[in-house]
Amino acid sequence: MAAQPSAPPARPHPSHILSLHRQYSLSTSWDGDDAWDSGSDDDTPATASPTTAPRAIPAQQHSPSSQHQRPAHNPAQTSGTSFSYTVVNAPSASSYPPKPASATPASTSSSSSSKHGSGWTLVRKGNKETVSPATQPSTSVATPVDLDDLDADMIIPGEIDDEPPTSRSTPPLLKPDVLEIVSDPLRIVRDRATAADTQPVQHKSGLSREKSIRTSRKDKILDCLLAEDVDLATLRKIAWSGIPDDLRPVAWQLLLGYLPLAQAARGPAIARKREEYASLVRLTFARGREGLDQQIWHQIEIDVPRTRPGVRLWMEAATQRCLERILYVWAIRHPASGYVQGINDLATPFFQVFLSAYIYSDPEQIDPSRLPESVLSAVEADTFWCLSRLLDGIQDNYISQQPGIHRSVRRMAELVGRIDAPLVEHLRAQGVEFMQFAFRWMNCLLMREISVRNTVRMWDTYLSEGADAFSQFHLYVCCAFLVKWSDQLRKMDFQGVIMFLQSLPTQGWTDHDIQLLLSQAWLYSTTWQNAQSHFG
Repeated sequence: MAAQPSAPPARPHPSHILSLHRQYSLSTSWDGDDAWDSGSDDDTPATASPTTAPRAIPAQQHSPSSQHQRPAHNPAQTSGTSFSYTVVNAPSASSYPPKPASATPASTSSSSSSKHGSGWTLVRKGNKETVSPATQPSTSVATPVDLDDLDADMIIPGEIDDEPPTSRSTPPLLKPDVLEIVSDPLRIVRDRATAADTQPVQHKSGLSREKSIRTSRKDKILDCLLAEDVDLATLRKIAWSGIPDDLRPVAWQLLLGYLPLAQAARGPAIARKREEYASLVRLTFARGREGLDQQIWHQIEIDVPRTRPGVRLWMEAATQRCLERILYVWAIRHPASGYVQGINDLATPFFQVFLSAYIYSDPEQIDPSRLPESVLSAVEADTFWCLSRLLDGIQDNYISQQPGIHRSVRRMAELVGRIDAPLVEHLRAQGVEFMQFAFRWMNCLLMREISVRNTVRMWDTYLSEGADAFSQFHLYVCCAFLVKWSDQLRKMDFQGVIMFLQSLPTQGWTDHDIQLLLSQAWLYSTTWQNAQSHFG
């Protein structure tokens, strides 16, 4: 057998595979010769002596130093059918003579169409007749072989045009009317309404029914947002089941009361609030770090880099500086509570939602330093004011001793005892206290248990429920969240329960899972909200 070839050996004809296996069952293995790798695609052969011409290729070559020795032919040990095969090395591109300069018109047009000439063409050469055992020598003799008699693939360079590299245009980061959106948040709503009007109406059935329902709900939200005076009750009713991504920034600001319901008053109002926040920042940081409350600032500096670890947006320096200013200004304006760990998480949904109004891509995957300064300042100011309105309803959770959280956890234990008594009995038998897992659920509003996308969808419903939803309705959501895992938890001991509740399998949750959770929480609220006796 020849020395290790640069290209994979040609496969034997299918009709002789069985006899080949019987004949060489005692020979050594091919080692790595029969495996195709990327190195076999190189133009330069691996052997020291390149192929000189494709007209005559030796059938087999043997040397005493060959690693794989072919066993001597013994007619007594074989079944009477002998077989030999030929190893064909891929010729080097340099072994072919250059094409003549003068050519016929046909060849000239052909060569002009393949002016790159650096590709490869696979030509299948096959022999229709089966090799006869009588005419095929059983000993290894180096004889010329006609290419027409080979059952192999022949590689000819220079016959395939090089495909030009496909140019992938990078989608733009910012929306073209980004500066107009800064001054007029309703612009994105008008653009959405214009795009909806230009789309043709399609009448379909079957699976498109659900899509038609969503489209109808989007149209209702558009009509509501474009009204001269937004009907807040109507907006809450429609937004309870979710808000489209491009309409969410304006809808959230209206539901929180940050934007006036009257359309004419929105522009001046939002400009005034943004300027007010800018003045607060200038006043707060006027004396540099030396003028800051070092205890509060130190805790913020520790928590900000921990916010959403692994997400590019929150690893960028520009985002972290924005979050530091938001948290510190809020803490100084609320001395009764100051800054408490967990508030940093509550700012992230607002920041991402408001940032999405100005860009096309996923907010979590961008570097905010590429944004215009006016855009980043607007997102920071809007986040600050909306976070402030959210925290105003749950400030008891963050004042000294955090009485709001302790009260909510106690009520949750009592309520789950009414809903799923066997689960509560099992937790008590294992020594599991609600405070060991539910404290974080109340402090961070379940943001450590579900993704930001799931949180955003959940907050659509919270904001639609009203001002006290982050304290009252969230209680029922936590109850439904715990009862959802009841079957698994009742099979675990203390360590298993704690570990499971600290790392719940919600990574694959979609909007549908959140919708089911919210629906169950709504059933609990309608059943138990007016029955104050279950709170003890």
